[in-house]
Amino acid sequence: MTNTPLWTSDAAVAATGGETTAAWSASGVSIDTRTIAKGDLFVALKAERDGHGFVQQALEKGAAAALVTHRPEGVAADAPLLIVPDVLVALEHLAAAARARTMARVIGITGSVGKTSTKEMMRAAFAAQGRIHLAEASYNNHWGVPLTLARMPADTDIAVLEIGMNHPGEIAPLARLADLDAAVITTVAAAHLEAFTGIEEIAREKASILQGLRTGGIAILPAGLPVSSILFEIAAELGHHPVSFGESGDVTIEDIRTVEGVNVVRARHGAQPYLFKVGSPGRHFAMNAMAVVALAEAMGLDMAQVLAGLGRWLPPKGRGTRERILLDAIDGLAIDLVDDAFNANPASMAASLDLVAHMKPQDGVGRIGSGRRIAILGDMLELGPTEDALHRAIADHPALAAFTVVHCVGPRMKSLHDVLPYAQRGEWVAEAADLAGHVRTMVDAGDVVLVKGSKGIKVSLVVDALRKLGQSPAVPE
Repeated sequence: MTNTPLWTSDAAVAATGGETTAAWSASGVSIDTRTIAKGDLFVALKAERDGHGFVQQALEKGAAAALVTHRPEGVAADAPLLIVPDVLVALEHLAAAARARTMARVIGITGSVGKTSTKEMMRAAFAAQGRIHLAEASYNNHWGVPLTLARMPADTDIAVLEIGMNHPGEIAPLARLADLDAAVITTVAAAHLEAFTGIEEIAREKASILQGLRTGGIAILPAGLPVSSILFEIAAELGHHPVSFGESGDVTIEDIRTVEGVNVVRARHGAQPYLFKVGSPGRHFAMNAMAVVALAEAMGLDMAQVLAGLGRWLPPKGRGTRERILLDAIDGLAIDLVDDAFNANPASMAASLDLVAHMKPQDGVGRIGSGRRIAILGDMLELGPTEDALHRAIADHPALAAFTVVHCVGPRMKSLHDVLPYAQRGEWVAEAADLAGHVRTMVDAGDVVLVKGSKGIKVSLVVDALRKLGQSPAVPE
């Protein structure tokens, strides 16, 4: 690693064709004054709010310069500005220039479920393979992908990007911008059905990531899905020779066992066996790890280091994170919370139910006596005209029978609440805040509690309320 600036004014002007009001150098790129660091180039995007209104604040916080279409009112005439016709287009030009100047192997991940978990698995697995650059959070859209590329240092060895979509035609342009050395599709499932006619159309959109894959690049595709044939047909049309993974395919799971709260996975690629650990139970996490193993092998990485690193991975916050909340510090009474409140669609909902169904509550410690599995389920958004049926169908998932109580949040989850067995039916509320106010009466020591829902339904408020029940461990005298 060197102290070379990420961007100089000369390099940024060459990339964007803009005009700069002063010479400057930037060590980072930011779109948010709440998290901006001294030395960042502030990009004044127009989204929910116009970033031009925050330029002065960014400069006061130490921004090296601001990327703008004009000098905002109140900003000094000699302020360091890079002036362009369109800020988002200029950010894309910075992204393309950053990609062109690096020798990094750039990996793109898409899929209906598991993009962020798989990306974070790669962070852990590839840590010993050189300098790694990854997307922050879930920066996977029309500004998140170019922002991640624009932040990429020239001496990066491996870069990992998430590429997402809400509507047809979004993935291919981002994949082409990234000029991918490898593309991974985690899975294809019912999600964003408001904008698609069905899962076959979703599969074609996911497969469009291959349009951004370099000739001779690596394609890692899931086998055994109802739409896997579509993925492989599109790969063949584009001249790619994919590696498949899953319960069938080139890299195949032979066995998954949960041991002390983690998955132990046996897999095989031809005559080559693999044994590795994944730091959370859940078959979906094991499948994501299989994609990482298949990619690492195809990239020729040191597999001993990859598997060791993979074993150090833990789920990101809000995506199946398991934590113990101490209700009584003296007696050590606690609940186990599974926080999966960031996103939800039918596939990820099923995976979360499966995960918690295999977790064991603790009997004989709470006021009720028997530990329970409790589900707090929020709406799955963007599912289109069949959304009511998809919510009702949760009642038919075999793992739901393992839950003692199911509470429902949101107008769509009313469809599930109405068909739950009476003994299992908990509360239904229109908004998460209505449930968060009385979580103490809903849980008991020994319970395992799953909170799952789309981000927009804000079941994270329930997670926060459950965490506030926690006490610090007792300190021995």
